[in-house]
Amino acid sequence: MKRIAVAAIAAITGLTTVAAWGQAGPYPTKIIRIINPLAAGGNVDIVARGVAEQLSKQLGQQVLVENRPGASALLGTRFVKGQPADGYTLLAIANTFARVPAILPDAGYDPIKEFTGVSQTCDIPMVVVVVNPSLTVKNFREFIALAKKRPGELTYGSAGVGGTGHVAAEMLGQQAGIKLMHIPYKGNAPAVTDLVGGQIMLMFDQVSTSAAYIKSGRLRALAVTSTKRTPLFPDLPTIDESGVKGFHDTTFNGLVAPAGAPRDILEKLRAEVVKAVAVPALQERFDKIGIPLVASASLDEYNSFLRRNVEDFAKLAKTAGIKAN
Repeated sequence: MKRIAVAAIAAITGLTTVAAWGQAGPYPTKIIRIINPLAAGGNVDIVARGVAEQLSKQLGQQVLVENRPGASALLGTRFVKGQPADGYTLLAIANTFARVPAILPDAGYDPIKEFTGVSQTCDIPMVVVVVNPSLTVKNFREFIALAKKRPGELTYGSAGVGGTGHVAAEMLGQQAGIKLMHIPYKGNAPAVTDLVGGQIMLMFDQVSTSAAYIKSGRLRALAVTSTKRTPLFPDLPTIDESGVKGFHDTTFNGLVAPAGAPRDILEKLRAEVVKAVAVPALQERFDKIGIPLVASASLDEYNSFLRRNVEDFAKLAKTAGIKAN
């Protein structure tokens, strides 16, 4: 009986040891979820899925993208905020993640205190300005001159208050000394439709979504918001080149985790993102649609980048009077 008891204890001890070893084993030991708080098919979704696919290959563990859209990304964002800070639930973000709390007091999250960065994943230039052909300006300098002659008369559309197109226009207005009339829409698609139809005069839109209209001649682009020209339209100058020195505003995507996630896990994830976005096949796939993939050089760099975005937009929202509808 004693021998049986000793054997049982040894077996239990062995199982406990194996279980403990498994829990402390190399990350990841189970599926990693990336929550996309926006609708499927947009840039945040397709970039997250492309990166997740490559991460799955590198990590030897499934990295799945789960869509949880609703309330202008608030539902998915709040969901991730409430998940365990263990590196197994991440949030796919864009600029609006850093901006919404400044114009929506009941956003329900703090982008700096309640989240921590993993890495940036892409940096998408916007076409500035995607101009309806009825607006006869031939280049960006002519557009600025016309806007100064007709303050508040040139209408531009955006996907909504605080969206990337709205913010870019407000930034340009302050730096170039012009005033445009904002027409907010419930999404990018209806705004582009009205732009093509002539109901509005211009938009600040991402290269990836406007390229087809520009190439077909249905819309005309005057400049890009990045400091470098886009390979899709190498002859299209930047705003900086066109006279508004220092102008830069792009749409970034990235990954964040709930605050408190272990730094070693975050660093492993960041390093894997660096490797993923450097894969030539993946880069080529996204370059073709105007989405340059990038990754952050360090966790500290990315968190500083996010903090600057939060602070800079809060200042802009205050001076420009940007408020949620």
